Amino acid sequence: MTRTFDNRQCLLGEGPLWHPERQQLFWFDILNRQLLSRINNNEKTWQFEEHVSAAGWISDHALLIASESKLFLFDIETGADQLLCPLEADNPVTRSNDGRADPYGGFWIGTMGKNAEKDAGAIYRYYQGELRQLFSRITISNAICFSPDGKTAYFSDTATQSIRKVALDEHGWPAAADELHIDLSNENLNPDGAVIDRDGYLWNAQWGASRLARYAPDGSFVEEITYPAAQMTCPAFGDPDMKTLFATSATDGLNGKDDGKTFTVETAVAGQAEHRVLL
Repeated sequence: MTRTFDNRQCLLGEGPLWHPERQQLFWFDILNRQLLSRINNNEKTWQFEEHVSAAGWISDHALLIASESKLFLFDIETGADQLLCPLEADNPVTRSNDGRADPYGGFWIGTMGKNAEKDAGAIYRYYQGELRQLFSRITISNAICFSPDGKTAYFSDTATQSIRKVALDEHGWPAAADELHIDLSNENLNPDGAVIDRDGYLWNAQWGASRLARYAPDGSFVEEITYPAAQMTCPAFGDPDMKTLFATSATDGLNGKDDGKTFTVETAVAGQAEHRVLL
């Protein structure tokens, strides 16, 4: 049974990250330009000057955060930030969207048009000081996650109603052409954020469908979790046993009493601990 973890109604809740050293959940309200968290049931909010959307953890006090124009280091305790590298800083049309650290210490980040302009976005990887574009002509970047053995990355362009996969080499770079993994077009489902559990099953938030769906490694549907919010955006496993599944949602364009809240549900399976970003 789903429960409300945080009652704040995000305009566009996204990017939940369970910090394994702090045992603390962080997430974003992209359109309100905020990073959110809770500590001992106390609400925490950090306000930024531009859209922020995704993070990876670096240490017990530092995050890598993706914004509409850059990747930057953020000190959780002091609020200080430091530029790491530009991210489409010369393109006012786009902003960052979905992102996640990979098993090799790299950080994958997708961009998209602020008004979901067709093909305006891309997916990048930051690794050992280099930001490299991996995939172009992406409309809404989403579902970035990685298999437990580190050999496969998954991602989506929500506009295509599909989730794709790509084999990775020993350094975490794509080693082959990407290919279709899950086709959701026949069900008219829109894939948003995703995460992989320890058994290699993919949990996908599906925008407008009030649910998370779980898929086997072969791409077949297994089960769903339904929510009182229509626009579910991204899941994240957390808590000491990694069996609590958090999920963010969005209230953009809606007025339901639960839209935009962040939820939890206890699962029978455990998730993977989020990988550390290595600078």
